[in-house]
Amino acid sequence: MREESFCKQVAVSTLEQFGAIDIVVNNAAVQFEQTEPTDITAAQLRLTFETNVFAAFYLSLACLPHMKKGSSIINTTSVTAYRGSDHLIDYASTKAALVGFTRSLSSALAEKGIRVNAVAPGPIWTPLIPASFSEKEVAEFGKNTPMKRPGQPNEVAPCYTFLASEEASYITGQVLHPNGGEIING
Repeated sequence: MREESFCKQVAVSTLEQFGAIDIVVNNAAVQFEQTEPTDITAAQLRLTFETNVFAAFYLSLACLPHMKKGSSIINTTSVTAYRGSDHLIDYASTKAALVGFTRSLSSALAEKGIRVNAVAPGPIWTPLIPASFSEKEVAEFGKNTPMKRPGQPNEVAPCYTFLASEEASYITGQVLHPNGGEIING
């Protein structure tokens, strides 16, 4: 997903397989925990931005010429875009960039009837969690939310299906927050 040519091929393959592109979900991401900001290398920063931000740009732009009125782009951001993260600084920065991308692209496409929204999950059990954090952090994951637990993927999925549906036809430039009750302003 970090390569523009690959994203263009995804669009072509989708058109060949299905004949149309109505919904794009941008959900590629990596994160690397660093306790010291100075430990974030240029290579890590580049990889994180290329995966988390560039991929969303590349795929969206590759699909846009084939999208029609009523189509939907849904970006995956994170609660960290709003509250920051002292140990995921580059990751949180990419997720904030996706909020700006969502809002800006939604303005650019509103007249064409293409909606652009985002989902900003809080702590959700995904393969990324045990791959990114220590055993101790995994054991405590999500317990700091008002609901005192991490969410499950099936608790986030309805946000995407809603934003992709006709029921969300009057919603663009917005972010849904399945995060266990953390109040988000922004």
